[in-house]
Amino acid sequence: MPAPPTDPPTDPPTDPPTDQLAALTARLRAAGSVFAEDEAALLLEAASPDRAGTLETLVVRRLAGEPLEQVLGWVDFAGVRVRLSPGVFVPRQRTALLVELAAAALAPTDVVVDLCCGSGALLAAVLRRHPDATGHAADLDPAAVACARLNLSPDTVHQGDLYDALPPHLRGRIDVLMVNAPYVPTAAIAQLPPEARDHEPHLALDGGADGLDLHRRVARRACEWLARDGTLLIEVSADQLSAAMALMTRAGLAPEAVEDEERGALVVRATRSPTTR
Repeated sequence: MPAPPTDPPTDPPTDPPTDQLAALTARLRAAGSVFAEDEAALLLEAASPDRAGTLETLVVRRLAGEPLEQVLGWVDFAGVRVRLSPGVFVPRQRTALLVELAAAALAPTDVVVDLCCGSGALLAAVLRRHPDATGHAADLDPAAVACARLNLSPDTVHQGDLYDALPPHLRGRIDVLMVNAPYVPTAAIAQLPPEARDHEPHLALDGGADGLDLHRRVARRACEWLARDGTLLIEVSADQLSAAMALMTRAGLAPEAVEDEERGALVVRATRSPTTR
């Protein structure tokens, strides 16, 4: 059973000098930062105690367009501070809906799996809520796997292609399967903000021609890996919902849509249909 995730140790924040904060805020704002003052304060805190050398390095990375979370080395997600490495997908705040749905579906000692786990943020947040659950995570990207092992028990993070990465004993025993698979259509990658397009792996973004290549593959084998009353949770965009629901049905699943309009989040929640139980 994996140990509950822990937050990385942090020193108590100290207030940066007002003139230093103002100067850095102005520099970031001139570069187009919408939340320049907030970013400046976080960068100053991250650079402590060696502000003279480290700060400029961090600022240059941020001005070059690297996501703030990668520069800081962490992201606050669904109540957990998650370590984040350069080149690893930054979990979106809307994806907290997946965490909430997973936590609501889990009994205390159930098995929960995070496929396409990236940094392991989803599983870390779920295990914070259900520390007695058995959690496993998997990703194809070696950099993501290495990062996830910083946030989770290392022996529960597996590298490989979807289900092939998982320990065989989980087959037919997964109570909740969370999947934040890439779902950006290939042709739309070029229109993404530079932070994502240039600094996050396309492997974590590109979902194929219609954005649903991974969703089809996940659905195709879901009944093989889910427990009898298990639940699959997978994020989609609004214009993909109809196609996603249809492919789940074809795979022997009974899908429904769960939307959080405030966060702009949309999840397909699917269980094994009565004929496949």
